Amino acid sequence: MNKHVLIGSVLGFMTMAAVQDAVAVELSKPNILFCLADDWGWPHAGAYGDKVIKTPTFDRLAKEGVLFEHAFVSSPSCSPCRNSILTGQQFYRLGPGANLRGTLEVEDPNFMVLLRDAGYQIGHWRKAWGPGDYGPGGYTEHPCGPESEFDAFMKGRDPNKPFCFWFGTSDPHRPYAEGSGAKSGIDINKIHVPTFYPNTKDVRSDIADYYFEVQRWDTDVGRAIKLIEEVGELDNTIIVMTGDHGMPFPRCKANLYDWGIRVPLAIRWGGKTNPDRRITDFVSFTDIAPTFLDAAGIQVPTEMTGSSLLPIMNGEAEGRVDKERNFMVFGRERHVLCQKSPSLEGYPSRGIRTDQWLLILNLKPDRWPNGVPFGGTSRYCKSSFSDVDPGPTKSFITGNPEYKKFYDLCFAKRPAVELYDCKNDPDQVKNLAKDPAYSTMANQLKEQLLNYLESTGDPRFTDEPVQFDDYPHLKPPHVVNKRNKKK
Repeated sequence: MNKHVLIGSVLGFMTMAAVQDAVAVELSKPNILFCLADDWGWPHAGAYGDKVIKTPTFDRLAKEGVLFEHAFVSSPSCSPCRNSILTGQQFYRLGPGANLRGTLEVEDPNFMVLLRDAGYQIGHWRKAWGPGDYGPGGYTEHPCGPESEFDAFMKGRDPNKPFCFWFGTSDPHRPYAEGSGAKSGIDINKIHVPTFYPNTKDVRSDIADYYFEVQRWDTDVGRAIKLIEEVGELDNTIIVMTGDHGMPFPRCKANLYDWGIRVPLAIRWGGKTNPDRRITDFVSFTDIAPTFLDAAGIQVPTEMTGSSLLPIMNGEAEGRVDKERNFMVFGRERHVLCQKSPSLEGYPSRGIRTDQWLLILNLKPDRWPNGVPFGGTSRYCKSSFSDVDPGPTKSFITGNPEYKKFYDLCFAKRPAVELYDCKNDPDQVKNLAKDPAYSTMANQLKEQLLNYLESTGDPRFTDEPVQFDDYPHLKPPHVVNKRNKKK
């Protein structure tokens, strides 16, 4: 054989082998399906013991994977929460991204972009990043990749590449079809009503309408999982199912109580995750990006304040696995524009949660925690207390003076410090901050919180300029699938 032909043949085989090796490496990386609901909070899933709501998809993931008992968002507001997920950082580190309808700075690490650059095919459906405008942050395309329905994405994807898909929804965000829960068969008389609401038919029916949309979301995720099963990729796919903060009700969404910042979280990774385990470690949404990057073999950027959950997920222990994960820090700045017109001010607050205690620091207690009763800023304040989405529960409490106790809990101004015993007061309605018997505990928690905020660069507790109240309230650059509600 001609030596040049021989050499060419050898080089050809070497090239083919290299290509095959590269494809094998890519295929060894797990796919990722990240399923995020809009306004779905803890503990509204069957796996957490709710006897009324039906969430078979979430319950299956919990059974076949890991159920997290103490999962918390960085901030109980859509844009800052989603920014914290993408960047793996606490919301207050993200400049204009710390507010609702802000932006996302292209300089901050973005796990979707990092996965794409490492060979992943990425995409999203319905609500992923936002709301806001990513243009001022330097992005020229959606931060979560192209938008498409998941079945179209699966049909059009390159089978030689792993994928990461952000499966979003606007369920169970308001508005609701009033009475839809009861009409679907939900028994409103069995609805659990938290102690900061009056237990009335109006309130129970409103919660049932929310349940109805949670159940619809659960069904959507079930369809997505079936598509992955049909192509034989289930056990090579990390599936995460959760919500971006608490339900859109008074004292929940946009608040730092458990009903605002604690969320359902189940993660399944077939063949890797030992199934049917309940974990009580405190985990944050800032841990999601490091987890995905770690699973893909990508170095986690040093800017990320979160840490990978793989050591917890892939172990065998239950309960408290990592003894260091025994507290969580979160906070908020501006939700909607709802302080006194024409102010751009928000309601800055920070909180720390341990197994037993919740401490909240309201940094501007002279402001209204859920917006002013009247005279708010701009067109976004179409009603009183505009940080709270309009709905029957809000209307009932604000429209019936005889329920002043609930009105005060949900809408009145709050003290600079709040302290709750979460074991004896799970709904966190009895503030112990002024009780001398608890002063030592309050001071210890405050010191722990401030140390964390300082060490992670919160501008309100460092020498950095504090600009949260100055950032613009941005409109989306375009509107695509604005509601995505099924009629």
